[in-house]
Amino acid sequence: MRPTAPRPTRLLLHLRHLVGARRSAGADARLAVLLAAVAGAANAGGFIALGEYASHMTGYLSQAADGVALGRGAMIWTAVRAVLAFTCGAALAPVLIGWARARRPRALYAAPLAVQGGLLLGLAALGLLGPDWDAAEVTLLCFVMGLQNATITRISGAVIRTTHATGMVTDLGIELGCALGQVLPFVEVRRPDWGKVRLFGAVLAAFVAGGIVGGLGYGAVGTSFSAPLGALLLAIAVPRLAAGRRRAADAGGITPPER
Repeated sequence: MRPTAPRPTRLLLHLRHLVGARRSAGADARLAVLLAAVAGAANAGGFIALGEYASHMTGYLSQAADGVALGRGAMIWTAVRAVLAFTCGAALAPVLIGWARARRPRALYAAPLAVQGGLLLGLAALGLLGPDWDAAEVTLLCFVMGLQNATITRISGAVIRTTHATGMVTDLGIELGCALGQVLPFVEVRRPDWGKVRLFGAVLAAFVAGGIVGGLGYGAVGTSFSAPLGALLLAIAVPRLAAGRRRAADAGGITPPER
């Protein structure tokens, strides 16, 4: 009999398959749940540690408008800085995925996760420098959330978001409304997509669960709690990138065309 790997090792090996080029609906769903948990931890914990929600772009845009109406430049600058950071993070995702498609096609989505993990470790390091760096930490966290949200958006074909829940709660409500319409007289609606209900329910539950863990962790040790989150993403992504590099070298650097 082959020796079996320890359970944590088997789990990491399984998770590494989720960032490869071969996609399935199940893999996308499991990756979305994982990233939603990380996003929930970083977002809720970031508020406890820094007083800001890193992925709440609607709130920041409203804050910018309020700043203009009240004539408060600091409010405007804080909001604009957060939105720009989130946007730049989102813009980096297709660049990293395109690089992986050309250089590491078997590790297509590992590069964005590796960068996100490294940035979370950087955030933990910034937290050791004291409160003078709080603004930089919020900006970096917004950048990371933009990168993550754009990555899962590309993977899922714009079906799943992991850093904010408004769209998923809306879609969940639509499906539940369709289910209600099936039993009400004189109502014509399509059948509900129960697969979406299960998917969105799992992602939202992971976001809340991650938020609870992040709230406790960031509340206890501050932004240093970003370190285990970053380490988890690096443990998933880096071995996949390394394996993709070896395979690309064995193939003479030839990569398949984009589908």
